[in-house]
Amino acid sequence: MRQKTVYTCQQCGHQSPKWMGKCPDCNQWNTLTEETVAVVKGKGRAVALAAAAVPCRLSEVTITEEDRIRCGIREFDRVLGGGVVPGSLTLIGGDPGIGKSTLLLQSISRLAGVGPALYVTAEESTRQVKLRGQRLGVEAKDLFLLAETSLEAILERVKELRPSFLVIDSIQTIFTNALESAPGSVSQVRECASRLMRVAKVDGIPTFLVGHVTKDGAIAGPRMLEHMVDTVLYFEGDAGHPYRILRAVKNRFGSTNEIGVFEMKESGLTEVSNPSELFLAERPEGAAGSAVVPSLEGSRPILVELQALVSGSAYGTPRRTTMGIDHNRVSLLVAVLEKKVGLSLLAQDIFLNVAGGVRLDEPAVDLGVMAALASSHLNRAIPPRTILFGEVGLTGEVRAVSRPELRISEAARLGFDRCLLPAGNLKNIDAPKGMALIGVRSAEEALNGLFD
Repeated sequence: MRQKTVYTCQQCGHQSPKWMGKCPDCNQWNTLTEETVAVVKGKGRAVALAAAAVPCRLSEVTITEEDRIRCGIREFDRVLGGGVVPGSLTLIGGDPGIGKSTLLLQSISRLAGVGPALYVTAEESTRQVKLRGQRLGVEAKDLFLLAETSLEAILERVKELRPSFLVIDSIQTIFTNALESAPGSVSQVRECASRLMRVAKVDGIPTFLVGHVTKDGAIAGPRMLEHMVDTVLYFEGDAGHPYRILRAVKNRFGSTNEIGVFEMKESGLTEVSNPSELFLAERPEGAAGSAVVPSLEGSRPILVELQALVSGSAYGTPRRTTMGIDHNRVSLLVAVLEKKVGLSLLAQDIFLNVAGGVRLDEPAVDLGVMAALASSHLNRAIPPRTILFGEVGLTGEVRAVSRPELRISEAARLGFDRCLLPAGNLKNIDAPKGMALIGVRSAEEALNGLFD
């Protein structure tokens, strides 16, 4: 075995034999750092691994239904797909201070009632974790704490304790003595995660990894880290709001794009079982520029408020500011309002916000965005018990969206009595009692029905 020096990009993992100021793969500057890697000669290891795997017919493979373990926090179990799967490897990322450690400490303390759990704190002392546990009211006899950063020492304690659950907080601070690079480097994160994955799969220990995020919001380290794990969860939230959203972007044991809603309190995170009612609690009725849209997050419909403010621009170039929704999508809808509906908006400052710190990604909120903008521009309020949804195309047509019955049922449950939806979604839908369904084929027709 001999050693050689390579330069590895800390953003994308690209390796180069010499230093370069700019990474040729991700085009980031000053991200290549020097690392020492070991080169193993010979083919003995490869031959041994190849001999261990034997091809088999797909029809001969037997499968069993995984027994999920519920932690008792319904919102967390929902995002995981119904509970924790034995042998699964889950990665949780989020901004500093968002509540990742709080959520895992609350969850693992409940799972410790099923079997012994090991919480490895690589960034804090056991005393700090104990103080947080007292504040959260965590009491679990079989919850063990370990303040350690060496992977070899952690695996040795796992072998001795044989825990049923394992938490690593965080993966960027763990290092292995097999590599000379610093903790948090691409090679360290990749190697540590790979060895923890083998422990989880071979021993059947559900493992949770906490991951730092970059300034762009992506999980720090190599992108391969997200490919290695079974589930990737992002913990989102606004510093000015007490609400937190746990979002699944990858899940091999359940559906993706599921969300769980929590509220941060002095005693920790509490689950929000009815987020629609919570997000609409402070909605001002009769205010121009406010529209309610039913957004579908995974299998859960959530009613959120869109707030728009359209005013004359004092500068040559009007401002376009959006929060919680794609900026380019809003610019497209403004152009449709200008060209197809006839509203003069191109010389106006436009501000759009999704109340409650929620982030909306689906095109079904297009019609709600256009209604909020038109309401603010015309200074005319949308009827307070009206919701609307639908995707809007470049020609102004309103296209059908998925799962309209779930959206309508959620709105009816909260007391809404009128819904504007795509005409293509009216087929095979039974209107709930007291709910009037109005099908529209164009954005102009929808706005005329709201303000005429």
